[in-house]
Amino acid sequence: MARIICFDIETTGFEYMRGDRCIEIGAVELIDGKLTDNTFHEYINPEGKIIPPETYMVHKISNAFLEDKPKMAEVAPKFLEFIGDSVVVAHNGLDFDFPFINYELEKLHLKPIPRSQMLDSIVIARNRVYGPKAYTLDALAKWFGVSLTARADAHGALIDAEILAHVYLELENTAPAIDIHELMREQHDAFLKTPKIGADFPRRNFEVPADELEIHNQFMEKLLKGGK
Repeated sequence: MARIICFDIETTGFEYMRGDRCIEIGAVELIDGKLTDNTFHEYINPEGKIIPPETYMVHKISNAFLEDKPKMAEVAPKFLEFIGDSVVVAHNGLDFDFPFINYELEKLHLKPIPRSQMLDSIVIARNRVYGPKAYTLDALAKWFGVSLTARADAHGALIDAEILAHVYLELENTAPAIDIHELMREQHDAFLKTPKIGADFPRRNFEVPADELEIHNQFMEKLLKGGK
């Protein structure tokens, strides 16, 4: 039985080493390529870290809403129990989600998610899908026809984890993209073997007007004398 976890987080900002905190974790389960009803979802008290207005506009999670929510020390062990030793997928995870959540775990002296369990869907997409203008989760969802209507007007960790799961399944069913360098070589070889338009045309000679030829000769003579 192949078990894969797709997860997403919402945060107070991007700078976890400067005090930003994780305020929502959402995760869904895939068993043998099928989405199950087994999910993990928790909002987390940021313990005094203020959510700036520009970040609030992304996920619409306020400090007031999080006042009575559990702290990371309570949520983290439950999350680790949920993922177990399964492969964990996050979009752009190697650059953001994994280092962010691992920083939170290490602060609590908990075992971080090992690199051997991490899978970044954006890396898979860039190696398998050729065509989208961008490789954001939204762009890939639209590319594959995955609905974004559940999100409404704001990001949510559980909703985005579900969207990611559908995108991930599409990626798994997508054959690896053709090696672009190999494709270029094939096209070049075909070009060399194909008769070119005009290849059999006779050589064409163009007469140069006498006055222009005289100007050219004077220029060349001056050039040969060192420009004097």
